[in-house]
Amino acid sequence: MFNKDESKRIRQEFWTSFGKEYPRKWLLYNTKIKDVTLKFTFTTKKAQVSIDIEPSDAIIREYYFDKFVSLKNILISEYISDIMITDAYELDNGKIISRLYIEIEEVSIHNRNTWETTMAFLHKNMSKLEEFFLEYKDFIDN
Repeated sequence: MFNKDESKRIRQEFWTSFGKEYPRKWLLYNTKIKDVTLKFTFTTKKAQVSIDIEPSDAIIREYYFDKFVSLKNILISEYISDIMITDAYELDNGKIISRLYIEIEEVSIHNRNTWETTMAFLHKNMSKLEEFFLEYKDFIDN
């Protein structure tokens, strides 16, 4: 449908528009915990907001994952009730990570008609995930 250059241009346009609509500095990679990041994902099929746990050492990944799982009831009751939590999420490149995420489907970065809904979804849910993460960061990191 779109060639590589067109797709890249559309993606850049979306993220620039998102930044203008919701101007703020997001935590994302600056969690201060190695291999634990907050991420936005928007593809041609879905949009996600996630906390990714991706150290190469499985023991470290399990340690952080268990910390998040121990906070599951708080996360669900006070922040995002329909969060999904998985210890083995496969990325498109085949890498297995642990992920806490919420997503919407039937949106596409190539379809501008879905951008407004997606931007609101990303903003609302990343704000909640950041709030949760910052509140419990010391517990997660110790």
